[in-house]
This record gives sequence, C-alpha cells and structure tokens, in this order.
Amino acid sequence: MAIGICSVPARPWKNSKKNSQRFLDFARNDRGRDGLMTRRVIIVVVALSTVFFFTWVYAHHISNPLPTGTTIDRIVIEKSARKLSVLANGKTLKSYRVALGRSPVGAKQQEGDYKTPEGVYKIDGRNPQSNFHLALHVSYPSDEDKTRAAERGVPAGFDIMIHGIQNGRGWIGAFHRLNDWTAGCIALTDEEIEELWRVTPDGTTVEIRP
Repeated sequence: MAIGICSVPARPWKNSKKNSQRFLDFARNDRGRDGLMTRRVIIVVVALSTVFFFTWVYAHHISNPLPTGTTIDRIVIEKSARKLSVLANGKTLKSYRVALGRSPVGAKQQEGDYKTPEGVYKIDGRNPQSNFHLALHVSYPSDEDKTRAAERGVPAGFDIMIHGIQNGRGWIGAFHRLNDWTAGCIALTDEEIEELWRVTPDGTTVEIRP
C-alpha cells in the first residue's frame, strides 16, 4: 500500500518538467519570431528610405551646375526632343529636358490651342511672382504670328513663358516631364528654372524648333 502511495506524486513532477520544457521552447520560438519580424521591419524601412532618397535626388538634382557669373546669349528649344539648350558665343553650355504644351505637335496657331510656338523670339521680360515658380517671358506672338492669326480670324494668343512647376507642386520635380502639361509654355523643374533665370539676361534670343 505504501508503495502505491509513494509512487503517485512522481507523475505530476514528470508532467511539470514537460510543461516547463514546452514553455521554454515556446518562449524561445516566440523570441525567434519577434527577432525575425524586427529584422524584416528594419530591412523594409531601410529599403524604403533608400528608394525615397534616390527618388528625391533624381527629381531635384541639378547636374553640372553652371558656374557663377555665367551669361548666355541664346536658348534653343527642340520640341521633338523635349530639350532646351543654353548657348554662349555659339557654344552649348548645358541642356535640360522640358515639358511642352498639351498639344505639342505643330506651331501655335491661335489662343487656346495648347501648342508651343515655333520660330525665333526674345526673352522680353520676367516674372518673379509667377504662379509657376519663376517665369521668363517669350516675345510670342511675332508680327508673322499675328498676321497668320488675323488671316484666319482668330487671336494669336499670348503669355508664352519658360517657367517652373506650379507653386505648391514643386515636390514633383523631374517627374513633371512624364507628360506635356502646359498651355503652350516650356516647363522646367524649379531648380532648373532658378539656374536658367540666373544666367539669362533680358533680350536673349530664343529659337524654338519643331
């Protein structure tokens, strides 16, 4: 009888050891899962931060900035290439990618056609308070433009500018060039128009090619 009584408590002790081991295993596995989750979160955060950083650099970086004191005497815009080049004494100093009017093919014919003009003009003014960051005014319409529009009985249009991005949306940066979006103007990033504004005197020739 005593043997039977003494042998009973041994079972709970064995069960207790098993339960303790299970708990330890569970805790160890739980810590392992938490550690794995933490590492994954860190990797995702670092990856997103890296993507954001390089996206921002791409959108706002000015490559090969023009030296202080640079003055240009000619701007050439090639519409089909979406390219604006600045020249001094016949030498190309730098080129920028641009966005054009929403209907980019063909020369501007009349007000409201969303086309960018083609021809030779001048920078005849500037607006530091423009709704599109900074704006250099192009001398469109020329006498020829006015004559063509009058023959068709339509207004030639006006206020063609080389300008930056709409105020409040400058964060878009270089991504504005994914589409032609202006009403006929030539658009650069805010950083690019700041540089162009600095090196372009009033009276600079602007040649806009198809």
